Amino acid sequence: MKIILKKDMEKLGKAGEIVETTTGYARNYLIPKGFAVAASAANMKIYEQERLAEQRKTQKEIQEAEAVAAQLDKISITANVQVGEEDRVFGAVTNQHIADLLKEKGFDIDRKKIILEEPLKALGIFEVPIKLHSEVEARIKVWIVRE
Repeated sequence: MKIILKKDMEKLGKAGEIVETTTGYARNYLIPKGFAVAASAANMKIYEQERLAEQRKTQKEIQEAEAVAAQLDKISITANVQVGEEDRVFGAVTNQHIADLLKEKGFDIDRKKIILEEPLKALGIFEVPIKLHSEVEARIKVWIVRE
C-alpha cells in the first residue's frame, strides 16, 4: 500500500515522502496514529497545500526572528552584582537574570533561548548568544559590574 508520511519515521522515510509499506502496517498503525495518509490524488494535493503553508509560516517566523536579532545585536545590558574581597562575585548571573534585564529593556525573551554554558561568575564584559529560531542567533553584550 502506498502512503504519504506526515511525520519522519526512522525506518520508512521523512515527512512528505510517498512510500510503499504493507497494508496491515499502514491501516492498523500508521494511519490511525496520524503518522501517514493513503496516497490518493486528493490527499497528495491536500498535503502539498499544507506543506506550502508550513513553509510560508516558517519563513515568516525566520524573518521576525531576524528583525529581533538585528535589534538585540545593538543591545548591551548591565548586571549589578555584589562583590567581596579580591573582586569575587557573590552568586552568579544566570540566563533568568539576563532574561529579566532584557524584559526591562522591552524584549520578552524566554530564558531557555539564552545560551549559557555555565552562569557568569566574574566581573567583565561577556557576549551571550540567544537562539531566537533554529536558524537565527543573536548576540548581546552583558556587562557585569560591582554594585
